[in-house]
Amino acid sequence: MIWVNALVQGVLLGGLYALFAAGLSLMFGVMRFINIAHGDFIVVGAYAILFFIVGLGLPPALGVFLVIVLMAAGGYLNQNLLLNRVLGKDILPPVLVTFGMSIIIQNALLEGFSADSQKLATGWFETSSIPLGQELAIGLLPLLMFLTAVGVIAALQWVFYHTAMGRMLRATSDDPEILPLMGGNRAHTFAVATALASVVVGVAGIWLAMKTNFDPAAGPARLLFAFEAVIIGGLGNLWGTLLEGVILGVAQSIGAQIDAGYQILAGHLAFLLILIIRPTGLMPKVVK
Repeated sequence: MIWVNALVQGVLLGGLYALFAAGLSLMFGVMRFINIAHGDFIVVGAYAILFFIVGLGLPPALGVFLVIVLMAAGGYLNQNLLLNRVLGKDILPPVLVTFGMSIIIQNALLEGFSADSQKLATGWFETSSIPLGQELAIGLLPLLMFLTAVGVIAALQWVFYHTAMGRMLRATSDDPEILPLMGGNRAHTFAVATALASVVVGVAGIWLAMKTNFDPAAGPARLLFAFEAVIIGGLGNLWGTLLEGVILGVAQSIGAQIDAGYQILAGHLAFLLILIIRPTGLMPKVVK
């Protein structure tokens, strides 16, 4: 039963990793662009929800709404005013710019919130569980976190396949040069894609704040988990990121069951093993 519990907890943890990766996967699928500051923006979302609820004393629902709105607006403006200027055939300029953004964000958070580790206390919500037997229970927080990941990915898929903007995003993914022929604006479409990705990042940050401790330097580790899920899940494939997020979560959970020191290592080993077997990823299909 101990191993069954480890497996269940790993699956639920995979939902958080899928949220880390979904925004990164969306941006790559539309723009062929990897945001080095992605993990730091997740941490920004975590600090934002902490500030709104603890710092300002706002109701949790209002705090969540404000985080999502601000992250979406910030993503749109960041893409429109800065990143669109460096996107092109050369992948180096956006990598350098987002690397610089990562350093700036970490230092800004360090200045504003100190280096102390933080966590959003959720009281009974954090400790509540649903018993499935005498020795097995599912935590309410991890369960809702996983369901959120599934809901977010399903919502993004619906946007892609059932809205006019989704058609523009898929056209951009196939060939950005034909977008003006469809009456679309390339810069605006890229900014909308980043805004959508930023909403996912904000949601991931909210759950990160409730799930575990974080600090201004926590972004690169979140980026690493997102990279692993995106690459071996299938570049640009949203459902692939969910599958790989689950694989990473299960691997880490089983590794921790063997020895606490093996938790992170087990996830990286699972990543390397799958990459050796399937270099193109488990579901190598670009978002269309």
